[in-house]
Amino acid sequence: MSLVPEWTVRARRPGPLERFGRRGPRGSRVAVVTDPAKAPFAAVRLDDVVVVTDIDPDYPDATDGDFHLVRRHFDIRSFGVNGITGGAGDEMVEPHHEADDEENGTNGHEELFAVVSGHAVFTVDGQDVDAPAGTLVFVRDPALIRSARATVDGTSILAVGGRPGVAYELSRWEQSLP
Repeated sequence: MSLVPEWTVRARRPGPLERFGRRGPRGSRVAVVTDPAKAPFAAVRLDDVVVVTDIDPDYPDATDGDFHLVRRHFDIRSFGVNGITGGAGDEMVEPHHEADDEENGTNGHEELFAVVSGHAVFTVDGQDVDAPAGTLVFVRDPALIRSARATVDGTSILAVGGRPGVAYELSRWEQSLP
């Protein structure tokens, strides 16, 4: 019987998580995780999460910002979550709705956007929402058109979504990725 958990791997080259894992902010120690999809917990810098256009260069909803596949990185199975990073003037969230629409690839999700760093302006149902770092923007009605544009360099947004009242299912748009 091995004393090494099944989610660790021996004798492999260090990856991006180890770079973050050796020392965290202000020199604190952060656990090294070799496989974030199997580990009981994990940590990663958003910039180290794969971008959708790296997987599908022809992804139709690509924005100016980088769309990081957070849910896929950790293999989260209870809610959808992704991150967007970009600079001043970048479209971070493309104008879209989340109504249950097979053609659009959406599933009727509510969405919560958290501006982690920088500053953005969201437009929801034609109304602008100024969103400096620390702002949460919640869109309850899936039919409302929403979008966001960064106003400064170094803007990061975390987007969390799910369909109310039902168990999580992988979004249609994500199912279409290779």
